[in-house]
Amino acid sequence: MKPLARYASLANYADLTRSLGGDPVSLMRDVGLDPAGIAVQDRWVPAGQICELLELTAAAVECDDFGLRLAEQRRLSNLGPLSLVLREEPDVRSALDMLIRHQRMYNEAVDTRVQIVDGVATVRVAIKLERLTADRQSVDLATGVVFGFLRSLIGSTWTPIAVSSAHPAPADLTAAVRLFGGTARYDRDFDGVVLHEADLERPNIAADAQLRTYARSLISVSSPTERSAVERTRELIEMLLPTGRCSADQVARSLGVDRRTVHRHLAAEGSSFSREVDQVRTELARHLVAGRRYQIAEVGRMLGFETAGNFSRWFRSRFGASPREFRKRNS
Repeated sequence: MKPLARYASLANYADLTRSLGGDPVSLMRDVGLDPAGIAVQDRWVPAGQICELLELTAAAVECDDFGLRLAEQRRLSNLGPLSLVLREEPDVRSALDMLIRHQRMYNEAVDTRVQIVDGVATVRVAIKLERLTADRQSVDLATGVVFGFLRSLIGSTWTPIAVSSAHPAPADLTAAVRLFGGTARYDRDFDGVVLHEADLERPNIAADAQLRTYARSLISVSSPTERSAVERTRELIEMLLPTGRCSADQVARSLGVDRRTVHRHLAAEGSSFSREVDQVRTELARHLVAGRRYQIAEVGRMLGFETAGNFSRWFRSRFGASPREFRKRNS
């Protein structure tokens, strides 16, 4: 399968494009993307089409720093379920390690790596697609996202040693200065963020140690190489269940294939769509009911049950107790 990316990669794309005089609807159609789908952040589409769209848009609106401007508007929540985990990591190093380990949960084409030499950490960013293509805007966006992620953990006044770009400087440096201060460097041999290794040891003051184990349980452990159909499907089920749109058809659309293809790939790995839905529900229910953050009825809705009675009967069949009995027993 081609590398995929979540539509969240285009968060704020339409508004930014319009503000620069472009037509986001026609530009998306030109690269084969569904303009209506952009509202569904957890939908997956070919990463190559997103890369092509950003390059086409930058040219159409005559803005060679379009990717940076888009990065300015990015929020941690755009990473989807992974953002819940990253918020609870105890320090910058562990959060960055988690981001890299699970980067395929939000964009399968992004390759982020860390190198540490003589007290200096370099976070290198690259876009890896099935074929070579122009990717300046996508790389700028990814680099800007990494920078924003680090700053969100360390603090708004933090500045890196440098933000490196392999391409020449943009015609207008305003956005780069606004985003990176005076740390942007161009025509270098890599793209990424350079910082002091000591910055990686800084504590994440927003972290809650009691929520860390729970947050980590919400994500599937991804392979550093190509993920299986089961892993891809399970991640989408986790994202779609709370929205009430978790179906084989929706998962297939998010993966850019048809429903039969999803079923065929799952069957080849000894599974089925209904089995994966049930397993994800079971894993989430165990943690959500045992915790006290959500009311029982809320948990049922988050897991896609229409009524509290349906959820209670399903839960008892899996755990041998009602949700309230299970919560009391595990409190």
